[in-house]
Amino acid sequence: MAISVVMPALEMAQETGKLVSWKKKEGDSVKKGELLLEVETDKAVVEIEAAGDGILGGITAQPGAVVPVGQTIAWLLKPGEKPPAQTAPVQTGRTGAAALQMPAAEPESVAGPQGDPLAVAAAFNIRISPKARRLAKEHNVDIRRIKGTGPSGEIVAADVLAAKSGGAAAAPAAVAAPPMQAPPMPALATMPADLGALSSIGKIMAERTTASWTTTPHFFVSRDVDCTELVAARKRLGPQVERERGVKLTYTDLLTAAIAQTLHKHPRMNASWTGDSVKANADVNVGLAMAVTDAVVVGVLPKTDGMTLGDIASRRRELTERARANKLQPADITGATFTISNLGMYNVDSFTAIIVPPQAGILAVGAMKDRLVPVMGGIATKPMMTITLSCDHRVLDGARGAMFLHDLVETLQTLGFAK
Repeated sequence: MAISVVMPALEMAQETGKLVSWKKKEGDSVKKGELLLEVETDKAVVEIEAAGDGILGGITAQPGAVVPVGQTIAWLLKPGEKPPAQTAPVQTGRTGAAALQMPAAEPESVAGPQGDPLAVAAAFNIRISPKARRLAKEHNVDIRRIKGTGPSGEIVAADVLAAKSGGAAAAPAAVAAPPMQAPPMPALATMPADLGALSSIGKIMAERTTASWTTTPHFFVSRDVDCTELVAARKRLGPQVERERGVKLTYTDLLTAAIAQTLHKHPRMNASWTGDSVKANADVNVGLAMAVTDAVVVGVLPKTDGMTLGDIASRRRELTERARANKLQPADITGATFTISNLGMYNVDSFTAIIVPPQAGILAVGAMKDRLVPVMGGIATKPMMTITLSCDHRVLDGARGAMFLHDLVETLQTLGFAK
């Protein structure tokens, strides 16, 4: 019996997915568990494995197509078997944008004052990213009035946000005034004319950070941390973790454990903004921001508060290796309730990080360095580190953010859980 290959649901509120590539060709033999296709969501590009054995056939979606979740896009067939009849194949228009087979509609026939973005995009052959479509639906923005600034005129999240706030992206086309002439810049012979197009993950990161920065009211609190106990704990516990789990214990692992413990005391920091209210999260799932080729992805440690240091170190290494190999699975990037971004390995003293919605906070970690600090009326050299907490002001006020950071610093300077 033929096995249908459907567009998977990789996120809670996902309505569609974008097909990035097929890893097998029409007519290829496929084994269960083999890599079959790549799908782009609002978070990352995810590899999807075959659900069974068969010969790949009846492909109805090509790379670039945006497909509703649950729709069949191909079949895994037995030798000589033909694909079942399709009722709604996916087509790709002249611009490369995905369009559903549906009756042609005039503007007046599209439901709603602005129309459902999915239906409008299909009816008018409008290129729009999944993130932008969801934002348009949330904010009731008419995508027919938006001029896309993405590749080949695709509407991206920033265009929708500009339209929502009455920006230029929503205005009717007009003859632009001649731009002011700036003084000519000296030419640099070594400067490349074009750095190349972003990868799919890079585009997603650009859209998500733009949306977060322009819609989330950030505020920041910073503290310097005496890392004497942190250094001692790594020396004391590192050999045991390496012996039992075969992985080196890092300062990020210790930070992750300390944050998970502190989040228990501050459930508001572990909450999420839902659009009009604050939702408490039952689990503490710490995310780790990890750099890939031209973007950043967030790998998740589910139920971090119940993990040992060895569990945390093993999971962190596993996520890092998968991210570098572009082999992250849906479960690897879903469900984080708080994120750590550590740039200490790049010798950065301090920085601020952009919140990953719908989370309420992210911790930016700088490099650990020896500094001269006052101690009991004298001066001593201690390993110090600056950490900066970014908070969503819709979920937390300044006092709550400061109290969380205070308790986190206390935990890092005592590490009672790691003795």
